[in-house]
Amino acid sequence: MRPVRIFAIMRKELLQLKRDRISLAMIVGIPIMQILLFGYAINMDVRNLRAAVADQANTHSSRQFVASLAQTQILVIEKAVATPQQLQDLLRAGQISVGVHLPFDFDRRVLDKHRAAAHLLVDGSDPTILGVANQLVNVPLGAMPAAQGLSNVRNIEVRPFYNPERRTAVNVVPGLVGVILTLTMMMFTAVAIVRERERGNLELLINTPISTAQLMIGKVLPYIAIGLIQLALAIAVGRTLFQVPVHGSMLELYVAASVFIAANLSLGLFVSTVAKTQFQAMQVTFFVLLPSILLSGFVFPFDGMPDIARWLGEALPITHFIRITRGIMLKGASISELSHEILALLAFTTIAMSAAVLRFSRRLD
Repeated sequence: MRPVRIFAIMRKELLQLKRDRISLAMIVGIPIMQILLFGYAINMDVRNLRAAVADQANTHSSRQFVASLAQTQILVIEKAVATPQQLQDLLRAGQISVGVHLPFDFDRRVLDKHRAAAHLLVDGSDPTILGVANQLVNVPLGAMPAAQGLSNVRNIEVRPFYNPERRTAVNVVPGLVGVILTLTMMMFTAVAIVRERERGNLELLINTPISTAQLMIGKVLPYIAIGLIQLALAIAVGRTLFQVPVHGSMLELYVAASVFIAANLSLGLFVSTVAKTQFQAMQVTFFVLLPSILLSGFVFPFDGMPDIARWLGEALPITHFIRITRGIMLKGASISELSHEILALLAFTTIAMSAAVLRFSRRLD
């Protein structure tokens, strides 16, 4: 073996890698991104869960108790409503994670060890949130006179909604549907334009009267049907093997899924206009998949992440789709209650598709 020949091959590989800007960026970007994502997203000490309060007692003691809950930093009291039903509506729409209900006779219940003085309505579709809420059962009421028996409120009842059995599959499957569709839809379309270019078919398409927008839309539409088939298969397996319920409308779930699939396909098309080879397109796809899993609320509670992580998560289509699937499947929410998530997906689709059309060149390099 001649070392000179080996070094020549090594030099060739390094030069080729230097010309491959996407691969070069991956070498630097992937370890940095993983450290940052895992550092920010993996947080077992969850704080700042969105909460609302229905204080029907409205006494000094009840207000002191609410203030003590806020001081724990586990909850962020964002809204005050009048009834427990309004708390349930907010939970179903995904606007809060915990609802705090203080009944009219809160002061008397505090002195009665056999009755719950307060009720925590918890979004049990995420078992982590339920575990965090259980930490609140021994929250001190505050500096209240001990003679009144209000130094601590320990008889707090936690009511888990949407997953009372606390089964992991009920939480995982609706989110996993989003992960599956993100991976497959992006991968399909990320290589679409690149494949046409590598096979020489792009030149034929350029010489046809088809516009850029028509070409992009034509690439997207067949995969929407494929994505809906994948959705049906995932739901069927989840219901049959893991008894994951679907409390809401299947039609509305398919409508929402169509918008989400279109968003991922549009993003995939944009990637295909950036990448020069199918391998590069797949690299970028996996580069996007990692933050989609970690920052979407699929693995860790979204509210417990730092602000910068939540800002990035809000820019990902899967974040909104997971809220939709859990809302429709587990909570029985309607698509109108989740309209803000649908609008976010439509906005993302419009931006990504427009960017893909603008970047696409009708001339071969």
